[in-house]
Amino acid sequence: MSIDLTRASADEMARALAAGETTSVELTRAALDAIAAVDGLVHAYLHVDAEGALAQAAESDARRAAGTPASALDGVPVAVKDVLATTGLPTTCGSKILEGWLPPYDATVVTRLKAAGLPILGKTNMDEFAMGSSTEHSAYGPTHNPWDLERIPGGSGGGSAAAVASFQAPLALGTDTGGSIRQPGAVTGTVGVKPTYGGVSRYGLVAMANSLDQVGPVTRTVLDAALLHEIIGGHDPLDSTSVDQPLPPLVEAARQGAAGDLSGLKVGVVTELSGEGYQPGVLARFNESVELLVQAGAEVVEVSCPNFVHALATYYLVMPCEASSNLAKFDAMRYGLRVLPEGVESPSAEEVMRATRDAGFGDEVKRRIILGTYALSSGYYDAYYGTAQRVRTLISRDFEAAFEKVDVLVSPTSPTTAFKLGEKLDDPLAMYLNDLATIPANLAGVPGISVPSGLADEDGLPTGFQVLAPALADDRLYRVGAALEAALEKQWGGPLLDKAPTLEGAAR
Repeated sequence: MSIDLTRASADEMARALAAGETTSVELTRAALDAIAAVDGLVHAYLHVDAEGALAQAAESDARRAAGTPASALDGVPVAVKDVLATTGLPTTCGSKILEGWLPPYDATVVTRLKAAGLPILGKTNMDEFAMGSSTEHSAYGPTHNPWDLERIPGGSGGGSAAAVASFQAPLALGTDTGGSIRQPGAVTGTVGVKPTYGGVSRYGLVAMANSLDQVGPVTRTVLDAALLHEIIGGHDPLDSTSVDQPLPPLVEAARQGAAGDLSGLKVGVVTELSGEGYQPGVLARFNESVELLVQAGAEVVEVSCPNFVHALATYYLVMPCEASSNLAKFDAMRYGLRVLPEGVESPSAEEVMRATRDAGFGDEVKRRIILGTYALSSGYYDAYYGTAQRVRTLISRDFEAAFEKVDVLVSPTSPTTAFKLGEKLDDPLAMYLNDLATIPANLAGVPGISVPSGLADEDGLPTGFQVLAPALADDRLYRVGAALEAALEKQWGGPLLDKAPTLEGAAR
């Protein structure tokens, strides 16, 4: 078969590599050429490692020639969010305080990518320390949505989603603390997966909130996400929160779902995750997608999760508290930026720390540190953080009760399509509302996927359909997601991203 070297799916690339119809060097060079052509407009990448990626690609081709590929995806290039440690490549977390920092080790997921033979193209842009829903809070400038360069690509992993959506990478890794893989997926027309908490190692992930963060795949198809998830997932003894259980058969579930038969599956539509505050076009595409699941044989019922209405407030107490604690290590003493206070001859460690953190952290990071520190302070800890953790338990119980009645839960991924750059920068609360539907999964540790569900009538921009499953039942996400994807592509006549405006001509 003949494939488009940038627009083909990762699975198609892998099959072409196996058949000897292309090489990893050709695929990697095509991706690097696409980056050179369009990333000046999109700004999906912070660091591009052309030399390293081509060297890894050459090694992959040698393995293929010897008949010893390291994995099914050996030779397919990948991009990595700049919150994951990478030996020899800067890891900045989108922050000035880590500008130029070269980690002495790889994150476990990066080690697994390398072991599977995937050339790493570079590191993608993100909201500083993953704090944001738009990738406008990067210290290195915002990423732009390939569908409309005046709009946001979601956040905090907008760089990974934009790289995949603009065909600058077939695969990418993101991290999801409150929706930072799924929400960018929804607004860029890509597939984003938050695995079960503990199902993918967090070792080497620069933590924002330890009990919420999770690494996951960003791709153009559900099958590609399953293929990448199987490479990065599984137990890791270096991560104390890693679940010591084998992954369910994710690729098998995606292939089964693509056949379009969901007979026997019970789907719950979450009452609290739709209605007021949701864009009409988003709801229209969601309802059409639910109907397609019915046509595939699924039984659909309405499910109430009453404590979900408290999820946003709960998250924005738990997350800043954990972030405040995690970011205390950036103290100008051990690594990263060091700024000396002006006009002080012999500054104390505290004065250097204060000057460094003031210069190195952006406004959103400072806002969350202050909020978290206040909530953890003496006299307020139980009233705020303690209460939030108790409500978190109630949200988990809502999930447990719901999954006794249904196999999966569904909702729109994001209440709206991509908003314009700068539109919500001065209104943090409006920005936080973008995580309304995605946050409950992080609080409870359950897995979720966002699948493109079409274009909103109002603005012609992508919408996303979210599927949530019980902990460790990630395979259900792939079965339902692939079934919906197949039905929608039949309706559209091809992938949604084929309808996206092309950027190659604009770059020239």
